[in-house]
Amino acid sequence: MNDDIFIQGVMLINSIGLYKEAEQKFSPYFNQRPEGVQISLLVIHCISLPEGIYGGEQIEQLFSGSLDCNEHESFADLKGLEVSAHCVIRRDGHVEQYVPFIKRAWHAGVSSFNGVDACNDYSVGIELEGTDNSEYTIEQYNMLAKLTDYLIYHYPQLTKQRIVAHSDIAPERKSDPGEFFDWQHYFSLLA
Repeated sequence: MNDDIFIQGVMLINSIGLYKEAEQKFSPYFNQRPEGVQISLLVIHCISLPEGIYGGEQIEQLFSGSLDCNEHESFADLKGLEVSAHCVIRRDGHVEQYVPFIKRAWHAGVSSFNGVDACNDYSVGIELEGTDNSEYTIEQYNMLAKLTDYLIYHYPQLTKQRIVAHSDIAPERKSDPGEFFDWQHYFSLLA
């Protein structure tokens, strides 16, 4: 057993899918996964609200349904949007969890992986605070790799070969996490 999965004998992802090192937030935008469906895909996204502005409360507000869409002109398209992710990794590596991993977060939208549609059914969605056209921080890569290792250990159907960009599963709609996401570096950090 990999000792990194445990800290002082405590499982870091518990039986209800909470990551114990994350700050627990709440999104109402989730539901049950279909019966018998196993977590077998990790989808990497990026988000910032407004785009390129970091550290604010707007991501939490979007995922909780409390974003004032009049606050910024770029928020107009977000009015009435019901969206969430399992986790957000901030620029400093801080992790916020909005949906337990065992639940279906609403992050992928219309999507398909290896011919199987509805990726939300069987995936975990992690948002990196960033944009499609900016670099990510060392702290984000380190935390993403650490969390990925825990997820792979805890959900055996999830493998390194089943880690994708949002753009991979929805190429006509999405481009995140973008060309500046360093896949080689990220994979080099995995156990």
